[in-house]
Amino acid sequence: MPLTPDMRRSIDQIRDYLFGGGYPDPVSNAEQLSFLFFFYLIEGIDTENKLKAKVLKLPYESLFEGDWKLRNPLNAQGSGDTIPRDRFRWSVWAKGLSGESLVRFVRDEVFAFVAELGERGAHNFMSGARLSIDEPTVLTQVISLVDGLRLDQSDADTKGDLFEHVLRQIKQAGELGQFRTPRHIIRTIVEIIDPKVGETIYDPAAGTAGFLVAAYNHIRLANSSPGAIHEAELDGKMQKRGLGDKLSAAQVSALQTATFFGNDVDPKMVRLATMNLTLRGLVNVRILLRNVLTTTLDNERKAELGLPAEGFHVVLANPPFAGRVDKDRVVEEVKVGTSTATELLFLKYMMDSLRPGGRCGVIVPEGVLFGSTTAHKELRRQLIENNRVEAVLSLPGGVFQPYSGVKTSVLFFRKGGSTEKVQFLHADNDGYKMDANHDTPIEADDLPGLTETYKGREQNWAKWQTWKAPFAPSSPPCGRIEGQPWPHNWWFADAGEIRANDFNLSAGRYRPMSQAAVEHRDPRELLDELAAIEAEIVEEVEALRVVLAERAA
Repeated sequence: MPLTPDMRRSIDQIRDYLFGGGYPDPVSNAEQLSFLFFFYLIEGIDTENKLKAKVLKLPYESLFEGDWKLRNPLNAQGSGDTIPRDRFRWSVWAKGLSGESLVRFVRDEVFAFVAELGERGAHNFMSGARLSIDEPTVLTQVISLVDGLRLDQSDADTKGDLFEHVLRQIKQAGELGQFRTPRHIIRTIVEIIDPKVGETIYDPAAGTAGFLVAAYNHIRLANSSPGAIHEAELDGKMQKRGLGDKLSAAQVSALQTATFFGNDVDPKMVRLATMNLTLRGLVNVRILLRNVLTTTLDNERKAELGLPAEGFHVVLANPPFAGRVDKDRVVEEVKVGTSTATELLFLKYMMDSLRPGGRCGVIVPEGVLFGSTTAHKELRRQLIENNRVEAVLSLPGGVFQPYSGVKTSVLFFRKGGSTEKVQFLHADNDGYKMDANHDTPIEADDLPGLTETYKGREQNWAKWQTWKAPFAPSSPPCGRIEGQPWPHNWWFADAGEIRANDFNLSAGRYRPMSQAAVEHRDPRELLDELAAIEAEIVEEVEALRVVLAERAA
Protein backbone atom coordinates (compact mmCIF):
# COMPACT_ATOMS: atom_id res chain seq x y z
CA MET A 1 0.00 0.00 0.00
CA PRO A 2 1.61 3.31 -1.03
CA LEU A 3 1.79 6.35 1.22
CA THR A 4 -1.57 8.06 0.77
CA PRO A 5 -2.48 11.77 0.98
CA ASP A 6 -4.65 10.93 4.00
CA MET A 7 -1.64 9.47 5.82
CA ARG A 8 0.40 12.59 5.04
CA ARG A 9 -2.42 14.78 6.29
CA SER A 10 -2.58 12.74 9.50
CA ILE A 11 1.13 13.33 10.13
CA ASP A 12 0.69 17.04 9.40
CA GLN A 13 -2.24 17.08 11.81
CA ILE A 14 -0.10 15.52 14.54
CA ARG A 15 2.67 18.04 13.86
CA ASP A 16 0.25 20.98 14.01
CA TYR A 17 -1.38 19.61 17.15
CA LEU A 18 1.99 19.26 18.90
CA PHE A 19 3.04 22.75 17.85
CA GLY A 20 -0.21 24.24 19.05
CA GLY A 21 -0.01 22.25 22.28
CA GLY A 22 3.31 23.80 23.27
CA TYR A 23 5.79 21.40 21.62
CA PRO A 24 7.46 23.41 18.83
CA ASP A 25 10.77 21.50 18.43
CA PRO A 26 10.47 19.32 15.28
CA VAL A 27 13.48 17.14 16.22
CA SER A 28 12.03 16.27 19.63
CA ASN A 29 8.60 15.74 18.10
CA ALA A 30 10.03 13.37 15.48
CA GLU A 31 11.82 11.47 18.24
CA GLN A 32 8.64 11.20 20.33
CA LEU A 33 6.65 10.00 17.31
CA SER A 34 9.32 7.38 16.62
CA PHE A 35 8.77 6.02 20.11
CA LEU A 36 5.00 5.90 19.67
CA PHE A 37 5.34 4.19 16.27
CA PHE A 38 7.55 1.56 17.86
CA PHE A 39 5.16 1.04 20.79
CA TYR A 40 2.36 0.53 18.27
CA LEU A 41 4.33 -1.98 16.20
CA ILE A 42 5.60 -4.17 19.07
CA GLU A 43 2.32 -6.04 19.40
CA GLY A 44 2.25 -6.96 15.70
CA ILE A 45 5.93 -7.97 15.73
CA ASP A 46 5.27 -10.26 18.68
CA THR A 47 2.27 -11.87 16.95
CA GLU A 48 4.26 -12.39 13.74
CA ASN A 49 7.19 -13.97 15.61
CA LYS A 50 4.80 -16.26 17.46
CA LEU A 51 3.27 -17.47 14.18
CA LYS A 52 6.70 -18.05 12.64
CA ALA A 53 7.77 -20.11 15.64
CA LYS A 54 4.61 -22.19 15.40
CA VAL A 55 5.18 -22.92 11.69
CA LEU A 56 8.81 -23.83 12.34
CA LYS A 57 7.83 -25.78 15.45
CA LEU A 58 10.18 -23.75 17.61
CA PRO A 59 9.60 -22.61 21.20
CA TYR A 60 8.61 -18.97 21.63
CA GLU A 61 7.78 -16.90 24.67
CA SER A 62 5.69 -13.83 23.98
CA LEU A 63 7.03 -10.44 25.01
CA PHE A 64 3.79 -10.05 26.94
CA GLU A 65 4.07 -13.25 29.01
CA GLY A 66 4.43 -13.01 32.79
CA ASP A 67 4.30 -10.10 35.21
CA TRP A 68 5.92 -6.66 35.33
CA LYS A 69 7.17 -5.03 38.53
CA LEU A 70 5.76 -1.50 38.58
CA ARG A 71 8.09 1.50 38.60
CA ASN A 72 5.29 3.71 39.95
CA PRO A 73 2.79 2.22 42.47
CA LEU A 74 0.11 4.64 41.21
CA ASN A 75 -0.09 2.50 38.06
CA ALA A 76 -1.22 -0.55 40.05
CA GLN A 77 -4.50 -2.33 39.41
CA GLY A 78 -5.77 -2.60 42.95
CA SER A 79 -3.28 -4.00 45.45
CA GLY A 80 0.15 -5.38 44.65
CA ASP A 81 3.26 -4.01 42.95
CA THR A 82 3.04 -6.00 39.71
CA ILE A 83 0.79 -6.06 36.65
CA PRO A 84 0.47 -8.59 33.81
CA ARG A 85 2.90 -7.77 30.99
CA ASP A 86 -0.10 -8.20 28.71
CA ARG A 87 -1.08 -4.67 29.69
CA PHE A 88 1.79 -3.36 27.57
CA ARG A 89 -0.01 -4.22 24.35
CA TRP A 90 -0.89 -1.03 22.45
CA SER A 91 -4.41 -2.35 22.00
CA VAL A 92 -4.78 -2.37 25.80
CA TRP A 93 -3.17 0.78 27.21
CA ALA A 94 -3.48 3.11 24.20
CA LYS A 95 -7.20 2.44 23.92
CA GLY A 96 -7.98 2.03 27.62
CA LEU A 97 -6.21 5.00 29.22
CA SER A 98 -6.40 8.77 28.82
CA GLY A 99 -5.45 11.98 30.57
CA GLU A 100 -3.19 11.90 33.63
CA SER A 101 -3.31 8.10 33.98
CA LEU A 102 -2.13 7.73 30.37
CA VAL A 103 0.80 10.13 30.86
CA ARG A 104 1.84 8.38 34.08
CA PHE A 105 1.65 4.86 32.61
CA VAL A 106 3.53 5.73 29.41
CA ARG A 107 6.16 7.82 31.21
CA ASP A 108 6.89 5.41 34.07
CA GLU A 109 6.06 1.96 32.71
CA VAL A 110 5.91 1.78 28.90
CA PHE A 111 9.26 3.50 28.34
CA ALA A 112 10.91 1.25 30.94
CA PHE A 113 9.29 -1.88 29.45
CA VAL A 114 10.45 -1.13 25.90
CA ALA A 115 13.92 -0.13 27.12
CA GLU A 116 14.16 -3.58 28.73
CA LEU A 117 13.17 -5.19 25.42
CA GLY A 118 15.78 -3.08 23.63
CA GLU A 119 18.53 -4.54 25.76
CA ARG A 120 17.92 -7.89 24.04
CA GLY A 121 18.38 -6.46 20.53
CA ALA A 122 21.29 -5.27 18.41
CA HIS A 123 20.99 -1.76 19.80
CA ASN A 124 18.88 -0.31 22.58
CA PHE A 125 17.79 2.90 20.93
CA MET A 126 15.48 3.46 23.92
CA SER A 127 18.44 3.84 26.30
CA GLY A 128 18.04 7.20 28.01
CA ALA A 129 14.74 7.90 26.25
CA ARG A 130 11.97 9.71 28.08
CA LEU A 131 8.48 10.99 27.44
CA SER A 132 8.43 14.72 26.74
CA ILE A 133 4.79 15.02 25.59
CA ASP A 134 3.52 15.16 29.15
CA GLU A 135 0.45 17.37 28.74
CA PRO A 136 -2.44 14.89 29.26
CA THR A 137 -4.82 16.22 26.60
CA VAL A 138 -2.08 16.51 23.98
CA LEU A 139 -0.71 13.00 24.59
CA THR A 140 -4.19 11.47 24.53
CA GLN A 141 -4.96 13.12 21.18
CA VAL A 142 -1.58 12.30 19.61
CA ILE A 143 -1.88 8.61 20.58
CA SER A 144 -5.35 8.55 19.07
CA LEU A 145 -4.01 10.03 15.83
CA VAL A 146 -1.10 7.54 15.71
CA ASP A 147 -3.56 4.71 16.25
CA GLY A 148 -5.56 5.98 13.28
CA LEU A 149 -2.54 5.58 10.98
CA ARG A 150 -2.99 1.79 11.15
CA LEU A 151 0.70 1.13 10.74
CA ASP A 152 0.12 -2.61 11.04
CA GLN A 153 -1.67 -2.56 7.68
CA SER A 154 1.24 -0.88 5.85
CA ASP A 155 4.23 -2.55 4.25
CA ALA A 156 7.80 -1.64 5.18
CA ASP A 157 8.21 0.88 2.34
CA THR A 158 5.02 2.71 3.29
CA LYS A 159 5.98 2.85 6.96
CA GLY A 160 9.41 4.15 5.98
CA ASP A 161 7.96 6.77 3.64
CA LEU A 162 5.59 7.86 6.39
CA PHE A 163 8.49 8.33 8.78
CA GLU A 164 10.42 10.24 6.12
CA HIS A 165 7.44 12.61 5.96
CA VAL A 166 7.88 13.12 9.70
CA LEU A 167 11.60 13.80 9.23
CA ARG A 168 10.93 16.40 6.54
CA GLN A 169 9.62 18.68 9.25
CA ILE A 170 13.14 18.98 10.68
CA LYS A 171 14.29 22.24 9.13
CA GLN A 172 17.17 23.40 11.31
CA ALA A 173 20.82 22.42 11.45
CA GLY A 174 22.39 20.82 14.48
CA GLU A 175 25.12 22.32 16.64
CA LEU A 176 27.92 20.83 14.51
CA GLY A 177 26.36 22.03 11.27
CA GLN A 178 24.70 18.67 10.52
CA PHE A 179 21.32 18.65 8.79
CA ARG A 180 18.98 16.38 6.89
CA THR A 181 20.29 15.74 3.38
CA PRO A 182 17.68 16.13 0.60
CA ARG A 183 16.67 12.63 -0.44
CA HIS A 184 16.96 13.28 -4.18
CA ILE A 185 20.61 14.29 -3.67
CA ILE A 186 21.20 11.12 -1.66
CA ARG A 187 19.60 8.96 -4.38
CA THR A 188 21.85 10.53 -7.03
CA ILE A 189 25.00 9.83 -5.00
CA VAL A 190 23.90 6.26 -4.29
CA GLU A 191 23.10 5.61 -7.96
CA ILE A 192 26.54 6.85 -8.99
CA ILE A 193 28.35 4.78 -6.32
CA ASP A 194 26.11 1.77 -7.14
CA PRO A 195 26.41 -0.31 -3.93
CA LYS A 196 25.83 -4.02 -4.44
CA VAL A 197 24.56 -6.92 -2.36
CA GLY A 198 27.45 -8.50 -0.48
CA GLU A 199 29.24 -5.20 0.11
CA THR A 200 29.55 -3.40 3.44
CA ILE A 201 28.10 0.13 3.45
CA TYR A 202 29.00 2.75 6.04
CA ASP A 203 27.91 6.27 6.99
CA PRO A 204 30.12 7.73 9.75
CA ALA A 205 27.75 10.68 10.25
CA ALA A 206 24.48 8.86 9.72
CA GLY A 207 21.96 11.44 10.92
CA THR A 208 18.54 9.89 10.23
CA ALA A 209 20.10 7.10 8.09
CA GLY A 210 19.06 8.56 4.74
CA PHE A 211 22.11 7.19 2.89
CA LEU A 212 21.74 3.70 4.35
CA VAL A 213 18.03 3.57 3.49
CA ALA A 214 18.73 4.76 -0.06
CA ALA A 215 21.47 2.14 -0.49
CA TYR A 216 19.06 -0.55 0.72
CA ASN A 217 16.38 0.59 -1.74
CA HIS A 218 18.95 0.76 -4.56
CA ILE A 219 20.09 -2.83 -3.94
CA ARG A 220 16.51 -4.11 -3.80
CA LEU A 221 15.62 -2.33 -7.05
CA ALA A 222 18.69 -3.77 -8.79
CA ASN A 223 17.61 -7.24 -7.70
CA SER A 224 13.94 -7.07 -8.68
CA SER A 225 12.17 -8.68 -11.61
CA PRO A 226 10.09 -6.34 -13.84
CA GLY A 227 6.86 -7.43 -12.14
CA ALA A 228 8.26 -6.58 -8.73
CA ILE A 229 9.03 -2.95 -9.62
CA HIS A 230 6.55 -0.17 -8.98
CA GLU A 231 6.57 3.61 -8.74
CA ALA A 232 5.92 5.68 -5.63
CA GLU A 233 5.55 9.42 -5.26
CA LEU A 234 8.22 10.93 -3.00
CA ASP A 235 8.71 14.65 -2.44
CA GLY A 236 6.55 15.43 -5.45
CA LYS A 237 8.51 13.14 -7.83
CA MET A 238 7.87 9.58 -8.97
CA GLN A 239 10.54 7.08 -7.93
CA LYS A 240 11.03 3.43 -8.83
CA ARG A 241 10.88 0.88 -6.03
CA GLY A 242 11.75 -2.80 -6.13
CA LEU A 243 10.70 -5.64 -3.88
CA GLY A 244 14.04 -7.42 -4.25
CA ASP A 245 12.39 -10.70 -5.24
CA LYS A 246 15.58 -11.95 -6.95
CA LEU A 247 17.55 -11.83 -3.70
CA SER A 248 18.28 -15.21 -2.12
CA ALA A 249 17.47 -15.95 1.53
CA ALA A 250 21.18 -15.70 2.34
CA GLN A 251 21.44 -12.32 0.61
CA VAL A 252 18.38 -10.99 2.46
CA SER A 253 19.93 -12.14 5.72
CA ALA A 254 23.20 -10.41 4.83
CA LEU A 255 21.34 -7.17 4.09
CA GLN A 256 19.59 -7.34 7.43
CA THR A 257 22.59 -8.22 9.58
CA ALA A 258 25.97 -7.62 7.92
CA THR A 259 25.68 -4.84 5.32
CA PHE A 260 24.81 -1.47 6.88
CA PHE A 261 26.82 0.39 9.52
CA GLY A 262 26.70 3.89 10.93
CA ASN A 263 27.46 6.32 13.75
CA ASP A 264 26.21 9.65 14.99
CA VAL A 265 27.20 11.95 17.84
CA ASP A 266 23.61 12.94 18.70
CA PRO A 267 21.49 10.47 20.72
CA LYS A 268 18.32 11.82 19.10
CA MET A 269 19.72 11.16 15.63
CA VAL A 270 20.72 7.64 16.67
CA ARG A 271 17.13 6.97 17.74
CA LEU A 272 15.64 8.49 14.58
CA ALA A 273 18.06 6.53 12.39
CA THR A 274 17.27 3.30 14.23
CA MET A 275 13.53 3.85 13.82
CA ASN A 276 13.95 4.73 10.13
CA LEU A 277 15.77 1.44 9.57
CA THR A 278 13.46 -0.59 11.83
CA LEU A 279 10.36 0.51 9.96
CA ARG A 280 11.96 -0.80 6.75
CA GLY A 281 12.68 -4.22 8.23
CA LEU A 282 16.35 -3.55 9.08
CA VAL A 283 15.86 -4.15 12.79
CA ASN A 284 19.38 -5.52 13.38
CA VAL A 285 21.34 -2.62 11.91
CA ARG A 286 23.28 -0.97 14.70
CA ILE A 287 23.83 2.79 14.63
CA LEU A 288 26.51 3.58 17.20
CA LEU A 289 26.48 6.66 19.41
CA ARG A 290 30.03 7.71 18.62
CA ASN A 291 32.19 10.63 17.52
CA VAL A 292 34.70 9.14 15.08
CA LEU A 293 36.90 12.24 15.26
CA THR A 294 37.58 11.86 18.98
CA THR A 295 37.44 8.08 19.53
CA THR A 296 39.12 5.03 18.04
CA LEU A 297 38.27 1.32 18.00
CA ASP A 298 40.89 -1.41 18.14
CA ASN A 299 40.45 -4.65 16.20
CA GLU A 300 39.11 -6.48 19.25
CA ARG A 301 36.39 -3.89 19.78
CA LYS A 302 35.57 -3.88 16.06
CA ALA A 303 35.11 -7.64 16.21
CA GLU A 304 32.79 -7.29 19.21
CA LEU A 305 30.68 -4.78 17.30
CA GLY A 306 30.68 -6.84 14.11
CA LEU A 307 32.61 -4.20 12.14
CA PRO A 308 34.79 -5.32 9.21
CA ALA A 309 38.43 -5.09 10.30
CA GLU A 310 39.66 -4.60 6.72
CA GLY A 311 37.47 -1.53 6.09
CA PHE A 312 34.26 -0.91 4.18
CA HIS A 313 33.44 -1.45 0.51
CA VAL A 314 31.35 1.74 0.36
CA VAL A 315 31.28 4.95 2.40
CA LEU A 316 28.41 7.40 1.86
CA ALA A 317 28.15 10.57 3.91
CA ASN A 318 27.22 14.20 4.35
CA PRO A 319 29.42 15.02 7.36
CA PRO A 320 28.96 18.20 9.44
CA PHE A 321 30.28 21.29 7.64
CA ALA A 322 30.66 24.14 10.07
CA GLY A 323 31.82 22.36 13.19
CA ARG A 324 35.05 22.56 15.14
CA VAL A 325 36.56 19.95 17.44
CA ASP A 326 38.83 20.83 20.34
CA LYS A 327 42.38 20.32 19.13
CA ASP A 328 43.32 18.13 22.10
CA ARG A 329 40.39 15.78 21.48
CA VAL A 330 41.17 14.99 17.83
CA VAL A 331 42.55 11.46 17.54
CA GLU A 332 45.86 11.01 15.74
CA GLU A 333 44.39 8.94 12.89
CA VAL A 334 42.22 11.75 11.49
CA LYS A 335 44.58 14.69 11.93
CA VAL A 336 45.35 16.87 8.92
CA GLY A 337 48.01 19.30 10.07
CA THR A 338 46.60 21.41 12.90
CA SER A 339 43.11 21.75 11.41
CA THR A 340 40.08 21.32 13.66
CA ALA A 341 37.54 21.74 10.84
CA THR A 342 35.12 18.80 10.88
CA GLU A 343 34.76 18.70 7.10
CA LEU A 344 38.51 18.05 6.67
CA LEU A 345 38.81 15.61 9.57
CA PHE A 346 35.80 13.60 8.41
CA LEU A 347 37.18 13.35 4.88
CA LYS A 348 40.51 12.06 6.22
CA TYR A 349 38.62 9.53 8.37
CA MET A 350 36.58 8.31 5.40
CA MET A 351 39.68 7.87 3.26
CA ASP A 352 41.10 5.61 5.96
CA SER A 353 37.81 3.75 6.56
CA LEU A 354 37.69 2.26 3.05
CA ARG A 355 39.15 -1.11 2.21
CA PRO A 356 41.51 -1.21 -0.82
CA GLY A 357 39.41 -0.55 -3.92
CA GLY A 358 36.51 0.70 -1.81
CA ARG A 359 34.60 3.72 -3.06
CA CYS A 360 33.24 6.84 -1.45
CA GLY A 361 30.62 9.46 -2.25
CA VAL A 362 30.79 12.40 0.14
CA ILE A 363 29.25 15.88 0.16
CA VAL A 364 31.77 18.62 0.93
CA PRO A 365 31.57 22.42 1.17
CA GLU A 366 33.19 24.10 -1.80
CA GLY A 367 36.08 25.43 0.28
CA VAL A 368 37.40 21.89 0.76
CA LEU A 369 38.03 21.72 -2.97
CA PHE A 370 40.10 24.91 -3.37
CA GLY A 371 41.04 26.15 0.14
CA SER A 372 44.64 27.35 0.35
CA THR A 373 45.50 26.41 3.94
CA THR A 374 48.21 23.83 4.46
CA ALA A 375 45.62 21.33 5.70
CA HIS A 376 43.36 21.83 2.66
CA LYS A 377 46.19 21.34 0.20
CA GLU A 378 47.66 18.35 2.03
CA LEU A 379 44.31 16.57 2.17
CA ARG A 380 43.73 17.12 -1.56
CA ARG A 381 47.27 15.92 -2.28
CA GLN A 382 46.54 12.69 -0.41
CA LEU A 383 43.30 12.30 -2.36
CA ILE A 384 45.02 12.73 -5.72
CA GLU A 385 48.28 10.89 -5.02
CA ASN A 386 47.00 8.00 -2.88
CA ASN A 387 43.47 7.50 -4.24
CA ARG A 388 41.63 7.59 -7.53
CA VAL A 389 39.39 10.65 -7.57
CA GLU A 390 36.86 9.83 -10.28
CA ALA A 391 34.44 12.74 -10.29
CA VAL A 392 33.33 15.96 -8.64
CA LEU A 393 29.64 16.82 -8.90
CA SER A 394 29.06 20.56 -8.42
CA LEU A 395 25.61 21.04 -6.84
CA PRO A 396 23.51 24.18 -7.31
CA GLY A 397 23.92 26.88 -4.68
CA GLY A 398 21.04 26.73 -2.21
CA VAL A 399 20.44 23.00 -2.59
CA PHE A 400 20.54 22.67 1.21
CA GLN A 401 17.99 25.35 1.95
CA PRO A 402 16.33 25.92 4.40
CA TYR A 403 19.20 24.58 6.53
CA SER A 404 22.14 26.29 4.89
CA GLY A 405 23.01 28.36 1.83
CA VAL A 406 26.59 27.03 1.61
CA LYS A 407 27.76 25.96 -1.86
CA THR A 408 28.56 22.25 -1.98
CA SER A 409 29.92 19.54 -4.25
CA VAL A 410 30.04 15.75 -4.13
CA LEU A 411 33.42 14.04 -4.23
CA PHE A 412 33.64 10.50 -5.67
CA PHE A 413 36.84 8.49 -5.19
CA ARG A 414 38.26 4.97 -4.80
CA LYS A 415 40.81 3.86 -2.21
CA GLY A 416 44.32 3.21 -3.48
CA GLY A 417 46.31 3.88 -6.62
CA SER A 418 46.61 7.44 -7.89
CA THR A 419 44.40 9.79 -9.88
CA GLU A 420 44.88 10.04 -13.64
CA LYS A 421 41.90 12.21 -14.56
CA VAL A 422 38.86 13.73 -12.87
CA GLN A 423 35.45 14.20 -14.44
CA PHE A 424 33.64 17.37 -13.37
CA LEU A 425 29.85 17.38 -13.45
CA HIS A 426 27.99 20.68 -13.11
CA ALA A 427 24.31 20.89 -12.11
CA ASP A 428 22.37 24.13 -12.49
CA ASN A 429 19.07 22.52 -11.48
CA ASP A 430 18.24 19.59 -9.24
CA GLY A 431 14.51 19.25 -9.91
CA TYR A 432 13.35 21.66 -7.19
CA LYS A 433 12.83 25.40 -7.12
CA MET A 434 15.78 27.28 -5.66
CA ASP A 435 13.88 29.28 -3.06
CA ALA A 436 14.07 29.53 0.73
CA ASN A 437 12.39 26.14 1.25
CA HIS A 438 13.70 24.26 -1.80
CA ASP A 439 10.81 21.79 -1.83
CA THR A 440 8.71 22.77 -4.88
CA PRO A 441 9.18 20.28 -7.76
CA ILE A 442 10.14 21.68 -11.19
CA GLU A 443 10.86 19.99 -14.52
CA ALA A 444 14.44 21.23 -14.92
CA ASP A 445 16.73 18.57 -13.43
CA ASP A 446 20.35 17.98 -14.45
CA LEU A 447 21.03 15.13 -12.01
CA PRO A 448 19.68 12.16 -14.04
CA GLY A 449 21.67 13.18 -17.11
CA LEU A 450 24.84 13.76 -15.11
CA THR A 451 24.45 10.34 -13.49
CA GLU A 452 24.41 8.74 -16.93
CA THR A 453 27.37 10.91 -17.95
CA TYR A 454 29.35 9.54 -15.02
CA LYS A 455 28.49 5.96 -15.96
CA GLY A 456 29.86 6.60 -19.46
CA ARG A 457 32.91 8.56 -18.32
CA GLU A 458 35.45 6.51 -20.29
CA GLN A 459 33.65 7.19 -23.57
CA ASN A 460 33.18 10.81 -22.53
CA TRP A 461 36.88 11.10 -21.77
CA ALA A 462 37.59 10.12 -25.37
CA LYS A 463 35.08 12.73 -26.58
CA TRP A 464 36.74 15.38 -24.40
CA GLN A 465 40.20 14.46 -25.72
CA THR A 466 38.99 14.70 -29.31
CA TRP A 467 37.47 18.16 -28.71
CA LYS A 468 40.48 19.49 -26.85
CA ALA A 469 43.14 18.08 -29.22
CA PRO A 470 43.11 20.97 -31.76
CA PHE A 471 44.02 23.40 -28.97
CA ALA A 472 46.96 21.46 -27.54
CA PRO A 473 49.69 22.13 -26.68
CA SER A 474 49.12 25.89 -26.76
CA SER A 475 45.63 25.89 -25.24
CA PRO A 476 45.23 28.25 -22.27
CA PRO A 477 45.39 26.60 -18.83
CA CYS A 478 42.41 25.58 -16.72
CA GLY A 479 40.17 24.81 -19.67
CA ARG A 480 39.92 28.43 -20.87
CA ILE A 481 39.47 27.67 -24.56
CA GLU A 482 39.23 30.34 -27.27
CA GLY A 483 36.60 29.98 -29.99
CA GLN A 484 33.84 27.37 -30.04
CA PRO A 485 32.54 26.77 -26.49
CA TRP A 486 32.26 23.29 -25.02
CA PRO A 487 28.56 22.35 -25.31
CA HIS A 488 28.19 20.06 -22.27
CA ASN A 489 27.75 20.53 -18.51
CA TRP A 490 30.67 18.19 -17.82
CA TRP A 491 34.38 18.28 -18.54
CA PHE A 492 37.69 16.75 -17.44
CA ALA A 493 41.07 17.68 -16.01
CA ASP A 494 44.06 15.35 -15.94
CA ALA A 495 46.30 14.85 -12.92
CA GLY A 496 48.99 17.11 -14.35
CA GLU A 497 46.61 20.07 -14.55
CA ILE A 498 45.34 19.41 -11.04
CA ARG A 499 48.85 19.20 -9.55
CA ALA A 500 49.78 22.44 -11.31
CA ASN A 501 46.86 24.13 -9.55
CA ASP A 502 47.72 23.12 -5.95
CA PHE A 503 45.46 20.07 -6.28
CA ASN A 504 42.44 22.36 -6.73
CA LEU A 505 39.33 20.22 -7.29
CA SER A 506 36.77 22.95 -7.84
CA ALA A 507 34.76 22.28 -11.01
CA GLY A 508 34.81 25.94 -12.02
CA ARG A 509 38.61 26.02 -12.07
CA TYR A 510 38.76 23.75 -15.13
CA ARG A 511 35.54 24.70 -16.88
CA PRO A 512 36.12 25.28 -20.62
CA MET A 513 34.99 28.78 -21.59
CA SER A 514 35.21 31.15 -24.49
CA GLN A 515 36.81 34.52 -23.76
CA ALA A 516 33.34 36.13 -23.65
CA ALA A 517 32.19 33.64 -21.03
CA VAL A 518 35.30 34.35 -18.95
CA GLU A 519 34.55 38.08 -18.99
CA HIS A 520 30.92 37.55 -17.97
CA ARG A 521 30.93 34.92 -15.25
CA ASP A 522 27.70 34.12 -13.48
CA PRO A 523 27.54 36.41 -10.41
CA ARG A 524 26.08 33.54 -8.36
CA GLU A 525 29.23 31.52 -9.03
CA LEU A 526 31.36 34.46 -7.91
CA LEU A 527 29.32 34.82 -4.72
CA ASP A 528 29.74 31.11 -3.98
CA GLU A 529 33.50 31.44 -4.32
CA LEU A 530 33.57 34.53 -2.10
CA ALA A 531 31.54 32.73 0.57
CA ALA A 532 33.94 29.80 0.53
CA ILE A 533 36.95 32.14 0.73
CA GLU A 534 35.34 33.94 3.67
CA ALA A 535 34.88 30.62 5.49
CA GLU A 536 38.53 29.80 4.84
CA ILE A 537 39.63 33.17 6.27
CA VAL A 538 37.59 32.49 9.41
CA GLU A 539 39.35 29.15 9.81
CA GLU A 540 42.77 30.78 9.41
CA VAL A 541 41.91 33.39 12.04
CA GLU A 542 40.76 30.68 14.45
CA ALA A 543 43.96 28.70 13.85
CA LEU A 544 46.06 31.80 14.58
CA ARG A 545 44.01 32.45 17.71
CA VAL A 546 44.80 28.93 18.95
CA VAL A 547 48.53 29.36 18.23
CA LEU A 548 48.65 32.70 20.07
CA ALA A 549 46.77 31.24 23.04
CA GLU A 550 49.25 28.34 23.25
CA ARG A 551 52.22 30.70 23.14
CA ALA A 552 50.69 32.93 25.80
CA ALA A 553 50.24 29.91 28.05
